[in-house]
Amino acid sequence: MKEEIIIAGFGGQGVLSMGKILAYSGLMEGKEVTWMPAYGPEQRGGTANVTVIVSDEKISSPILSKYDAAIILNQPSLEKFESKVKPGGILIYDGYGIINPPTRKDIHIYRIDAMDAANEMNNAKAFNMIVLGGLLKIAPIVTLENVIKGLKKTLPERHHHLIPMNEEAIKRGMELIKEV
Repeated sequence: MKEEIIIAGFGGQGVLSMGKILAYSGLMEGKEVTWMPAYGPEQRGGTANVTVIVSDEKISSPILSKYDAAIILNQPSLEKFESKVKPGGILIYDGYGIINPPTRKDIHIYRIDAMDAANEMNNAKAFNMIVLGGLLKIAPIVTLENVIKGLKKTLPERHHHLIPMNEEAIKRGMELIKEV
């Protein structure tokens, strides 16, 4: 098993955190992982992205031009990465951030209304975990149990009280995701 994933959106949407949690979760399962963020001025409202590879075998390079799965959280990222999903691959997008939805017919396209769900939960910070839950429903790369372990590794201890809320958000994302 080898999953090559790009997560892209605006800085501040939790893109890099989502990738880091996914990578740590893979480590918890004894898998090989890479986590390669791309940011800079992106953190101030531009686009940010992270490439994550989770594999049972050694990973030869963290640099990719095509992806098995893309999580797209804004229109500029959709325009940049829709064409880079491998035929037969997965594209997940948040309905809130996309004006012109994806159009490819050779990939599986899923919509998740994570922003709406985060607002319903009265917690905008749950947004990225809702999206991650959607990915894990479609492509169970890692187990929920190991995602929780990954959260414990990535979150500072002072935020560990938020882990149950994050777990709830992941489960909500698993319920919400729909194929288009």
